[in-house]
Amino acid sequence: MTHTRKPDPVDAIVVGLGATGGTAAKVLSEAGMKVVGFDRGPWLRAQEHYSGDELKFINRNYLWPDPKLFPRTLRHDEESVAEPFPFSPTPQLVGGGTNHWAGWVPRPRESDFLQRSLHGDLDGANLADWPIRYEHLEPYLTKVEWEFGVSGIAGADKYEPYRSKGYPSTPLRPTRFGKRFYEACNKLGINGFPIPHAMVTNQHKGRDPFNTTSFWNQYGDPSTARSNTLTTFIPEAVATGNFELRAESFVREIKVGKDGRATGVIYIDPDGNEVEQDADIVVLSLGAIESARLMLMSKSPRFPDGLGNSSGQVGKNATFHEYVFAVGLFDQEIDDPLYGWTGNYISGGTFEFYETDEDRGHIGGCLISASQTCHPINMVFPGRPTWGQAMKDADRDYFSFAMKIGAILHDMPVESNRVDLDPTVKDAWGLPVARITHKPHANDVAMSKWQVDKNAEILRAAGARKTIPVYLQRMTGNTCHQHGTARMGTDPATTVLNEWCQSHDVDNLFVVDGAGFPSSTGVNPTLTMMANAWRACDYITQVYAKGREERIKVG
Repeated sequence: MTHTRKPDPVDAIVVGLGATGGTAAKVLSEAGMKVVGFDRGPWLRAQEHYSGDELKFINRNYLWPDPKLFPRTLRHDEESVAEPFPFSPTPQLVGGGTNHWAGWVPRPRESDFLQRSLHGDLDGANLADWPIRYEHLEPYLTKVEWEFGVSGIAGADKYEPYRSKGYPSTPLRPTRFGKRFYEACNKLGINGFPIPHAMVTNQHKGRDPFNTTSFWNQYGDPSTARSNTLTTFIPEAVATGNFELRAESFVREIKVGKDGRATGVIYIDPDGNEVEQDADIVVLSLGAIESARLMLMSKSPRFPDGLGNSSGQVGKNATFHEYVFAVGLFDQEIDDPLYGWTGNYISGGTFEFYETDEDRGHIGGCLISASQTCHPINMVFPGRPTWGQAMKDADRDYFSFAMKIGAILHDMPVESNRVDLDPTVKDAWGLPVARITHKPHANDVAMSKWQVDKNAEILRAAGARKTIPVYLQRMTGNTCHQHGTARMGTDPATTVLNEWCQSHDVDNLFVVDGAGFPSSTGVNPTLTMMANAWRACDYITQVYAKGREERIKVG
């Protein structure tokens, strides 16, 4: 490995160019700052590289990190030795997880910001209020929805909190399985409504609402119908002339000066050269696992336990939103086919069971939604034979006669559930990989059991002849949602970031992905993450960069 010429310093560095990094790049560069953005993956072109090829995207891991180059390890208790496991993988390329997501973007609830106030101490958990409230985020939720062309119906969710503006796109048409879900909700007195999607359904900013298949969950969308930062925010940042994107560039360390402030990063360029890039501000947006890992690897005499980690809290309180569900099977001799490959992956959901009801035996709740069973070759069907005539028979009998109702599990923050550096396993560059230690809290198990059983009840009301529950066993990271490893809060002794996603220890270091979430919420987090990143970057450009600071007082 050789050193190359040191590039000129810039105003800001953004590390990781997915949902939040793309947002940061757009906001900072549009405000006039000179920005360099790094992503360790390639910069693909959607129309050239993406399609509905199931083998390419599901079986051959076209979007996913190579486990030989970027391994992670997992253990379920402190005493066990962590084993390599593809825990919570996110696509390693420009656009990040927005390249593969289904794109459901529901808003968080007001209660999500007040878990400690609402529930006090929960044995074995580490509940905390956010240092902001829903009203601080609401304007930015609206900004993202309108920039992304989100489809939905304002007011259809009767439990939705205040919104300052409706949706820019009309909702996706209900699928056949969606109609079954709505019929069941009507029977049971449940408020079912179209889940908001990052999918344009009418002309929006010159984008074509063309969409012919349901299989864009885990695939790269070759059209411009589904929103992602690769085809929206990143090009907008580049168009300013203030943003330089360096793909296939792996940031291995954040540099620190004698005064304890970040001075830039050290990265490995596509040719294998080690390069230093200086900047006034460093913004991390790698996802909660990799942002924590990079902070922990960035050791110095000033920060021997990792950058910004005087509290010892970097990596702790990790939450991951395990997806749990029930499958409903219908009778092909009696029932109409559901044709899951048409429409969209998700069609219909409800917040009916979101807020705490102590009669259920747990606190909190989560968004549930109806979907097809995913892919023709990789059908999500528990107990499905995996080879030969038996597999063909199962697919023929059930692929068009099955649906599922799933839940985004609102898992509890536990301090010992964490990300740290594996003491023995290294990546392709010889650096320690992220080790995840996670054991579900009792509340997670209880919520999973109650909600999956309720989902099965709704499926039976929808006409399913048989239901198959899939409960929480162990956390596998199957949603690719990551939060909590660098918590926001007001106390530097117990939290890592302040209310602006700014490090308590290093004033020019900001972490704008889900790492700052004090709790996971019970909704898909990407809209909240992007809105929070936009809010933090507005603070950087409008307050911090002008030599000022502000505080938010809540409660």
